[in-house]
Amino acid sequence: MLVSVEIFMLTLLFSLPLGLIIAFGRMSKNGIIRTIAKLYISIMRGTPLMLQLLVVYFGPYYVFKIRISPGYRFVAVIIAFAINYAAYFAEIYRSGIESMPVGQYEAAKVLGYNKVQTFFKIILPQVIKRILPSVTNEIITLVKDTSLAFAIAQPEMFTIAKQIAAAQTTIMPLMTAGVFYYIFNLIVAVVMEKVEKAFAYYR
Repeated sequence: MLVSVEIFMLTLLFSLPLGLIIAFGRMSKNGIIRTIAKLYISIMRGTPLMLQLLVVYFGPYYVFKIRISPGYRFVAVIIAFAINYAAYFAEIYRSGIESMPVGQYEAAKVLGYNKVQTFFKIILPQVIKRILPSVTNEIITLVKDTSLAFAIAQPEMFTIAKQIAAAQTTIMPLMTAGVFYYIFNLIVAVVMEKVEKAFAYYR
């Protein structure tokens, strides 16, 4: 369970800011940067996360002939999860940013804000409020996706439950893991609901 929580927390830690950077690239006026960001998002969202895990884990060996150490397994999981979820968060950020009225930017300019101040002090707080429901959905999906780490034999909760179930020829370990995933998701849902209420300052 603790390993599953680590995967969950570290993925959010890296994918949320990375997603914002990719969103900027996706909205860039530079055609090359915009095309690269679009291609990245297309590949990450268009291929299975399990395949990305395998590529990140085995890629260094097959492409560069670098010997894979046991400690790299967990690192590969975090890298694969972070770059995958960053693509989804990038599109969520983009939809929120592009939904902001032009008047917000014009008002900020009149008040003397530069572009950086306008974005971080005026636009971003409103964007976060608008995208919270979509972000919550992705975070809940992430809780369940941590089980995909079994693809490269990372010993997280589902992997261990599967091994015990096979050894003892019983489905109970898998059912127990399912209960833990549900509780984990329930906690996340409650926390995100409180966050949404905190941002609902006009109600």
